[in-house]
Amino acid sequence: MSATPPTRAHAHGAKQAWAGGLTSFAGVMLMIAGLLGIFRGIMAIAQDNVFVTTPNYVFKFDLTSWGWIHLVLGAIAVIVSFGLFGPTLWARVAGVGIAGLVIIANFLSLPYYPVWSVVMIALSGFIIWSLCVVQGERSAETP
Repeated sequence: MSATPPTRAHAHGAKQAWAGGLTSFAGVMLMIAGLLGIFRGIMAIAQDNVFVTTPNYVFKFDLTSWGWIHLVLGAIAVIVSFGLFGPTLWARVAGVGIAGLVIIANFLSLPYYPVWSVVMIALSGFIIWSLCVVQGERSAETP
């Protein structure tokens, strides 16, 4: 038996599968991040005593305001995540944008829930990475 080298069509199919897998990964992760943002928003709106308060913080908002910010961003993230399960450019662009906004919101609310904010920043970074790599893979395939 001799091993035949992979053909160009086979390599193209593998890249398509890789890109589709990353898009699905981003969709699932954005949905999870959105749901967690919704729950975090509800927590901040309903019970302020769950969060740490810092007296002299530059970006100080009422915790209820932070709750509404996270709730709205989470809801938008869940809606956009459904678009990522299909091959739509708008969903990838919106996914990168909403993940970027989630990073900014979590950075600004870092003193209120530090560990969770760092986790959400890292998760959103992976989402942005996977959506940008998919775009790079697809554009590299076209002659």
